[in-house]
Amino acid sequence: MSNRHLLIAGAAILPLLLTSCGSGTTAMFRGDPARSASISDSGPTTLDTLKWKFSAPDKVYSSPVAGEKEIYLGANDGYLYAVNADTGILNWKFQTDGNVESTPALVDGILYVGSWDNSLYAIDTENHGTKWKFPTKGPVSSSPVVVDDVVYFGSEDGHVYAVEAETGYEKWRFDAKGGVYSSPALYGDHVFFGTMTGYLFAVDINSGQEFWRFNAQQKIHSSPAVDGDKVYVGTDAKVVHAINIKTGQEIWQKKTAGQVLSSPAIDDDRIIVGSKDGYVYSFDAGNGSRQWEFRTEGPVFSAPVVASGTVYVGSTDTHMYALTTNRGNLRWKYRSDNKIYSSPTVKDGVVYFSSVNGSLYAIR
Repeated sequence: MSNRHLLIAGAAILPLLLTSCGSGTTAMFRGDPARSASISDSGPTTLDTLKWKFSAPDKVYSSPVAGEKEIYLGANDGYLYAVNADTGILNWKFQTDGNVESTPALVDGILYVGSWDNSLYAIDTENHGTKWKFPTKGPVSSSPVVVDDVVYFGSEDGHVYAVEAETGYEKWRFDAKGGVYSSPALYGDHVFFGTMTGYLFAVDINSGQEFWRFNAQQKIHSSPAVDGDKVYVGTDAKVVHAINIKTGQEIWQKKTAGQVLSSPAIDDDRIIVGSKDGYVYSFDAGNGSRQWEFRTEGPVFSAPVVASGTVYVGSTDTHMYALTTNRGNLRWKYRSDNKIYSSPTVKDGVVYFSSVNGSLYAIR
């Protein structure tokens, strides 16, 4: 397995279901524009059964997104797959010319997803065709966020783009001067993202101008999460940072024994994140004190999702774990057929997740 694939894991993770402000379903990476990964939808607190398993023909680092009737997943054969949520049978697929490791965003029947063919696609889920295609000069592994009819995403060409969701017309581009694997988080008038040169940026969503930057001094593959006061992000320096969203000043930092490619989840007063050291950690959002830790048997690149008082997170030890949010106690674990790099999504009492070799699971 290439080092690049290990690094991508921090960028393309954790989609959850939302209610759209428009006429249809909205679902995107880590659930909401702020990437909190904490949702009100129900998830299984006891392990019952495998509902179904779908097998893609190539490796998978993208994470599943749950629509009303279909689950969407990218694969390294260049296809985006649409799988029936009830049966696990393939409904349709869409071809790009590169790996699809970006996690798609679904807004009112349109899927927005990046490809290693240097493009972002808008795909109509009704006719399964291209609505528009936006070119960049590098692979797009970053997962898009869509707010107020604008799509924000990063590219390995060193830019973050804002394009109109309806037309694909470019509003602005920001030169981050370093590849962007990190998936943008949006809160208020600013979009937040990390770069391969070790900076966390806050950029004005209207002008595309820099508001502040924070020097983390190591590559950032983790995607930031915002709670209104602070933005949280992990780095390759084995650190989780909490940054003031107004000033860009660090409030606290916590070290782990491994690189933090996983992205943090926000659950009330706690920040939950995985580490390459094999642990899942819960830190106090206010001061960074450690609340609990849970050990898996392999590096944790998957980012957690929180639902029904439960943390759902995958590990490279091949297991999907369900932990209590308050103490990190094990509720259940499910063994898959390979390592898990991507992250789960939860909808209507079912957990959906994928393994590296292309298996998509529905567990209830």
